[in-house]
Amino acid sequence: MAAPTLLIVDDDPMILEVVGRFAERAGFEPIACLGGSAALQCLSDRRADVAVVDLWMPDIGGLDVVRAIRESQPDCQVALMSGAATIDSAVEAARLGAVDYLTKPIDFTRMNGMLTAVQEQAAQRRQPRAAERNVGTSEFCGMIGRTPSMQRLFGMIRRLAPDAPTVLVRGETGVGKELVARALHLSGPRRQRRFVGMNCSAVAASYYESQLFGDVRGAFTGAGRGKPGLFEFADGGTIFLDEVANVPHAAQAKLLRAVEASEVRRLGATESLLADVHVIAATSRDMQAEVAAGRFRADLLSRLTVVEMAVPPLRQRREDIPYLTAAFIREVSARVGKRLIGTTPGAERRLVDAHWAGNVRELRNVIECACILADTDFITERDLAGAMTHHGESASARSGHDEMPRACETKSLWALERSRIVEVLERTGGNKMSTARILGLSRRSLYRRLARYGLINNE
Repeated sequence: MAAPTLLIVDDDPMILEVVGRFAERAGFEPIACLGGSAALQCLSDRRADVAVVDLWMPDIGGLDVVRAIRESQPDCQVALMSGAATIDSAVEAARLGAVDYLTKPIDFTRMNGMLTAVQEQAAQRRQPRAAERNVGTSEFCGMIGRTPSMQRLFGMIRRLAPDAPTVLVRGETGVGKELVARALHLSGPRRQRRFVGMNCSAVAASYYESQLFGDVRGAFTGAGRGKPGLFEFADGGTIFLDEVANVPHAAQAKLLRAVEASEVRRLGATESLLADVHVIAATSRDMQAEVAAGRFRADLLSRLTVVEMAVPPLRQRREDIPYLTAAFIREVSARVGKRLIGTTPGAERRLVDAHWAGNVRELRNVIECACILADTDFITERDLAGAMTHHGESASARSGHDEMPRACETKSLWALERSRIVEVLERTGGNKMSTARILGLSRRSLYRRLARYGLINNE
């Protein structure tokens, strides 16, 4: 397989030579262009996997070269380099999609990290088209993952979904086990029927049978007309039993019957009903230990584990964190009415280095909080310091930072947003136009929030 190509654009021949030698040692084929004009001509003949472009060149500026690369080769990853970096140029580079902004003299350790990431992406692009093979995409049924472990998981879902076997999904809290279950449902023959979920850790022990299998009138105190259970409700579709280890031992025999024979009996009834349901269970516990302790039936576990899937924790797929972060920022910023572009390089490094004991769910919560705190186009390290809650204590320890404030632990997100607006209003002396600009809101969006939080009378 041919080496990935690195386009080097600079008006200094020495830079071209030094970066070119470094690129070869890193496994890249360098393409040296002396100045912006030479780069534009080269782009019409050669394709590049990654480009490093000098910002200040006498003929054509680096930002113009980046725009040309974006138009002609949108898959090419671009980094700018400059001996005189400015905030404005860094912001504009980020707007154009530059993945890094290198200052001269060049930090080759940082450049090596960028090139290593690009090598993996380049290898994926050189494989047969994902659209033709239906594999290799970073997003699948609401899940995001470019790492090999997630790509294997996506492939397993695609292979198993048409046959709809009973599946046990294993993984720590917050990794996205329900998303895996939904992907199995949406990729299988029951996609047009109901997907019904139940968190088995959130149901009182005395209500399990009623919830799962329904009840008849008078079956217990408070049972009025009687009602169907989730198995009846999901007939023809899929039922997802999250944290299945919490099902009481007394209800496990009836659950086994429902899984094995597609047969349920309402609480208090004398006759059984058929319920054709695809069962997917999930757990964050060691189920063999649960069986050994006598808390879970071995025959039920065997029936639930026709196929077993493991979802990796976020700390084992750190390369996915920037992609997850970008998706969460797009989603949250649109919902709260902000124009956020992404994270600063320092903030991204902090996110990638964190331990994430709460996995993807914790990352999403932190990003949601940081989006509300952000008062520029980018989420900064300062925003993350205000967003990381006490349950991220291990994350700060891993990344070498002090313990984060507990801002989001003690306030709701909306209370946090209100206090942020009040803070900026005080800073601007009540100037609403300046406040809106600092917060990244339109004037209309700011006024809606002021009214919602009782900070103005209807103006």
